Amino acid sequence: MHMYQIDFSHPSSIYFSGIGGISMSALAQLLADAGFSVSGSDRARSAQTESLEAKGITVFYGQRAENITGSIGCVVFTAAIHPDNPEYVAAHERQIPCLTRGQLMGQIMKHYRMPIGISGTHGKTTTTSMVSEILMKADLDPTLLIGGSLNAIGGNLRIGRSGYFVTEACEYTNSFLNFSPRIGVILNIEEDHLDFFQDLADIRRSFRKYAQLLPEDGCLIINSGIPKLHEITEGLRCAVVTFGMNPEADFHPSRISYDEFARPSFLLHGPNGLQSPVSLQVPGEHNLCNALAAAAVADRLDIPAETVAQALHDYTCTNRRFEYKGTIGGVTVIDDYAHHPTEITATLRTAARYPHKTLWCVFQPHTYTRTKAFLKEFAAALALADKVVLTDIYPARETDTLGISSETLQREIQALGHECYYFPTFDEAENFLLENCINGDLLITMGAGDVLKIGESLLGR
Repeated sequence: MHMYQIDFSHPSSIYFSGIGGISMSALAQLLADAGFSVSGSDRARSAQTESLEAKGITVFYGQRAENITGSIGCVVFTAAIHPDNPEYVAAHERQIPCLTRGQLMGQIMKHYRMPIGISGTHGKTTTTSMVSEILMKADLDPTLLIGGSLNAIGGNLRIGRSGYFVTEACEYTNSFLNFSPRIGVILNIEEDHLDFFQDLADIRRSFRKYAQLLPEDGCLIINSGIPKLHEITEGLRCAVVTFGMNPEADFHPSRISYDEFARPSFLLHGPNGLQSPVSLQVPGEHNLCNALAAAAVADRLDIPAETVAQALHDYTCTNRRFEYKGTIGGVTVIDDYAHHPTEITATLRTAARYPHKTLWCVFQPHTYTRTKAFLKEFAAALALADKVVLTDIYPARETDTLGISSETLQREIQALGHECYYFPTFDEAENFLLENCINGDLLITMGAGDVLKIGESLLGR
């Protein structure tokens, strides 16, 4: 059974089931721009679907078998589609070729001369955005597909006219193993998505397979701090370049300093005696590491060091990454998407460098499986804040079968001798914060769900 191949020289009719998703809508626009006849469906109307309709793409609301007509050349599904989905059933009954979003992405990448795939457990969106800024600053006219919204392109998609293509490569459900990068980045490899992967060894195997996708004339750019690095890199046919805090890495920093907002400046060292001063406008050591990875990609593309330094300095942030939301009564409100213990630790360490009296963290745990798997790690990470407020767990794609709740996490944090409060509703949490936060405090809303609404309603939005 051969996989259906899309052909850019003979654009066909492509149907996206779940076209409103951030990545699906971007791929739909990219193919529409390339002359394909694009349509699709989603459960409900959204800003994303309306913007697709404005571009002349037909969107059906509600997923129904009759949407799948004989004129469709291929149907694209996300990994979240269940086999009992009526459009999935109809496509198979009509023997219309189907691709997953990851398979389609891999085929689109083949159409470009220099496809770049940025993977890792954390930092993908930021690093993809940094690389994007560099390629635009170098006038390389790249096509960009980013997991979050980037201010410089006013969204998460930029359609370029060159051979450069940059995308995030996510390991969840192994979708990145369908990709075809020539430059591949691995930022870090840690436990996450344990509803899909068995354990860390399973995750490492996936990243090893991702590294093996790179061709002989390709390059793997990888964090030198990954434990047992050789297991990922040995015997690869492509070039391997390392980056990291360790002076042994091909790309590493020296003379690191942080300003009062925890933003790093450093001297970037690279191969062939490269030394270049860089100062970032995004905070924390984790962003310094992301910048090293982006600089290594740029070096591979022969982009001048001055261009790289300028682009890294111009990069301000994707939304929901230590994003300043406003000040109310002298209390600074920041929002952050951190939803894994490593990310929470990085964000709260960054916050500790930011001027404040009391550091409040309002955390909305994301999914029951992740909360259960990392209960102790979450408690230890959140204990870096002075005071923690928990909301109910945001279920995402799950229903609670694990008997776990935010109260379980609250008990763990209190056991560490830390102040921790739990409120089942956002209203109760807001009222508590209004009464207890004082002038000079720093309040961070944190999580991958809708917890940012708490900060926004405190600011009267």
